[in-house]
Amino acid sequence: MITRLTEERFAAFAELIAATGTTDRWLVLAHDNPDPDSLASALLLTDLLRRHFKRRVTTAYGGIIGRAENREMFHRLGHRVSHVRHLNFKRYKHFALVDAQPGTGNSQLPPGRVADAVFDHHPLRKATYAAAFHDVRPTYGATATILAEYILASGIEVPRSTATGLVYAIRTETQDFGRESAGPDKAIYDIFLPRVDKRLLSRIQNAPLSASYFSTLHQALDNLEGVGPLVVSHLGAVEQPDIVPEIADLLLRMEGKTWSLVTGLYQDRIYLSMRTTNTRANAGKLMRRLVGKRGKGGGHGMTAGGYVELSQTRGRGPLALQRQLGRRLAKALKKNPDRLLPLLQTAPLEAAAP
Repeated sequence: MITRLTEERFAAFAELIAATGTTDRWLVLAHDNPDPDSLASALLLTDLLRRHFKRRVTTAYGGIIGRAENREMFHRLGHRVSHVRHLNFKRYKHFALVDAQPGTGNSQLPPGRVADAVFDHHPLRKATYAAAFHDVRPTYGATATILAEYILASGIEVPRSTATGLVYAIRTETQDFGRESAGPDKAIYDIFLPRVDKRLLSRIQNAPLSASYFSTLHQALDNLEGVGPLVVSHLGAVEQPDIVPEIADLLLRMEGKTWSLVTGLYQDRIYLSMRTTNTRANAGKLMRRLVGKRGKGGGHGMTAGGYVELSQTRGRGPLALQRQLGRRLAKALKKNPDRLLPLLQTAPLEAAAP
């Protein structure tokens, strides 16, 4: 499954690589706190640069890998991926971004540095045009699908572990093809599925959950609010920002709800995650409206994320700002924010006993 567009873009990318020195070092950057799609995309591009184009390349990420399934994928795929804090950026002459774009505030691309290559499936950003090469396809469900097409165009084989990561990335990013998936995603999935290590895939999907996960889930349910089709939960300090979108995914499964928003505090930021089942929505645009100039935000039609700097709270406490963000979303959905009320009323165990 190699589309005409991929044939053309792969040829253009090959021209870019041919114009670079064979001893030049490349740095492939996943987005901060990378999810399976970003990790798989980074590994595929690394394989392409190293094995097909014979370039020296390092794979790296910023932030943390917090979600249990993501950590399991990271540790079990057997690829060397470095944290940016261990790197000297001066050693690298060329930079590539995957599942991220310049100016979005979610990658470790050095300030003032122009990316040589950008691969993404989010809406195209103006800053991306400055890159020497970009392949941005908002109609694709996963960035890894784009890179997998490049792998097919190159003719190289990928290890079973990488194929497993790719299949898992497509499944999670598209929610088993129920969210924002295109024909190419399913085609790539079907091609690489026979190469999957099923035992490895099972270990990733059923990664053990820490006690802190259940503690955060308890807090999320205690703080549940809703109005109409919207469900909202504001968390206090979290151990890792990945838990915010994880809870947002879970809350969207609540009967009668078609929008979810979860916020949480991590270090000096309030992280937000928005989900919807509305296929005609533009959650990314709505997220950018919510955070405004106080932070960064973006996403797809049905999923979005962002953050607000705590320094931009303007004298308000973090919880006050979190509640304001929830009210702004309710208003944007044409619901009365004053009716954003608690959803669950839990009784003490003694009182609940017959």
